[in-house]
Amino acid sequence: MIEYRIHGRGGQGSVAAAYLLAAAAFEAGFTCQAFPAFGAERRGAPVMAFVRIDDKPITLRSQVRNPDFMIVQDDTLLLDPNLTAGLRPGGAMLVNSRRPAEDFAKRFDTRVVAFPATDLAVEVIGKPIPNTALLAAFLALTETVPQEALAAALRGRFHGAVLDKNLVLIETAAKAVEQGAWKELADA
Repeated sequence: MIEYRIHGRGGQGSVAAAYLLAAAAFEAGFTCQAFPAFGAERRGAPVMAFVRIDDKPITLRSQVRNPDFMIVQDDTLLLDPNLTAGLRPGGAMLVNSRRPAEDFAKRFDTRVVAFPATDLAVEVIGKPIPNTALLAAFLALTETVPQEALAAALRGRFHGAVLDKNLVLIETAAKAVEQGAWKELADA
C-alpha cells in the first residue's frame, strides 16, 4: 500500500486533488481511499487530505500518519517544521514553489521536487489552482498511476472548456518533471 498526504490551503483544491488521485487509481484498477481533514473551513486555512492506494482491499480507516509521499500545494506551509512529521524515511515531497528544491531538501532531509504549479495553472487554465498540475507532475515522477487514468478521472469530474484546459495542463505538467525519478521509491 502507498499512502499520500496532501497539504494545502482552503481554495487550492487539496481535497479535490485527493479525490482525483483516488479516482485515477481506481481507473487504473487499484483499490483506493481518499478523505480530508479540516480545521477552520475557510479559504486560506490549512487543509490536509489523505489517499491510500493498493492492489488489494484496504481495511485501514485512520488518517495517514506516515505517508510515503507528500504533496505540498503552498510552500508557505513549510514554515511549520513539523509539516513533514511522519514522512517515511526514503519518502519524497513534491512542493508547489518557484524556489529551488534544495532550499527545502536541506531543511527537511528528504527528496524534494519543487514545481511552479500555480504559475503553470494560471498560464494554462487562467486560475491559480495548482492541484491538477501537481497531480500530473507527481504521477510522472512516481509512475504509480498512468497519466491517462488521471485524464479519465478529470473527464468524470469536469466537462467543456474546464476539462479541455485541465487536460492540456496535466499534459504540460507531466512533461515538466523528470519521468520516473521516484519510481524506485513507489515500487519499494
